[in-house]
Amino acid sequence: VYLVLRGIRTLSVRLARHMETGLTLARWLEARPEVERVIHPALPSHPDHAIWKRDFTGASGLFSIELKPCSETALAAFLDKLELFGMGYSWGGFESLIIPQYPAKIRTATEWTAPGPLLRLHAGLEDPDDLIADLDAGFARLRDTNG
Repeated sequence: VYLVLRGIRTLSVRLARHMETGLTLARWLEARPEVERVIHPALPSHPDHAIWKRDFTGASGLFSIELKPCSETALAAFLDKLELFGMGYSWGGFESLIIPQYPAKIRTATEWTAPGPLLRLHAGLEDPDDLIADLDAGFARLRDTNG
């Protein structure tokens, strides 16, 4: 109980930072040539942005990106040497996380037909410029490995 009460006092500040950092990363990723699309409903480019805008006043730092097709070796080169992003499924914590997803294998309601890999990201509390630099270095490794 003590830890919950202690964390509640800073929850609004942390969630605002997650949202701000997540949107900063999402906007930056939209401009990357390696990214096919960014899946973040708070972005005006998202097909359901109007619904998000109608029903929500904020967002979390959790979103996904679909990369353009690349080899598994190139994807591994991108992910394996990230310095600030940990590999994991959690969200809401202080650290930024990234994990590859394979929705085609588990999707049942609608078919997943995107040819490129899907990455799930959680923006933590680190400086957004540092996170961008980490991702930028990852994209350089992806390009170098993918040819």
